[in-house]
Amino acid sequence: MVREINLAASCTGCRCVPFLPMRGIWFWIVGRTGTSRFARWFHPPLYRWTGGAGALGRSLGNLTVLLTTTGRRSGQVRTTAIWAYPDGDALILVGSYGGRRTTPGWVFNLRAHPEASVQVGREVRAVRAREAEGEEYDRLWKLVVAAYPGYAAYQQWAHRHIPLVVLERVEPAA
Repeated sequence: MVREINLAASCTGCRCVPFLPMRGIWFWIVGRTGTSRFARWFHPPLYRWTGGAGALGRSLGNLTVLLTTTGRRSGQVRTTAIWAYPDGDALILVGSYGGRRTTPGWVFNLRAHPEASVQVGREVRAVRAREAEGEEYDRLWKLVVAAYPGYAAYQQWAHRHIPLVVLERVEPAA
């Protein structure tokens, strides 16, 4: 017997572990460990050192990249490891923050300063960020959920719009 569960009703806050089937618990674990302070501190230097080799460059089949932004308030350089999904020449980032109710800081940084860089393996690219909207958002949402179904659970847990950020390569000025 399959039990229907209303995820929004079962989640009483962002620190709880909602009652879910095993798949939902797996998504929760992945979301929390991938966005932990330790992972955010430890992953970028290891990624740079190895060039994203092995599990540092791919996690659960998803491409991992290093996103470097400028802090919207501090002006300091901020780097985070994040999953990215190729769409033509662009990369798509998902601002899910593991299903938390808050939007990740890198999204606010890109809104304030859309020029950034992304490291894919050993290649560093200059990019310009923009948020997907309308039909493009719908198309890209289907693409990222097909790659990692946990995003559908994160959408229900977050109780907010999850931004999809499109990183388009910019050519350096000659």
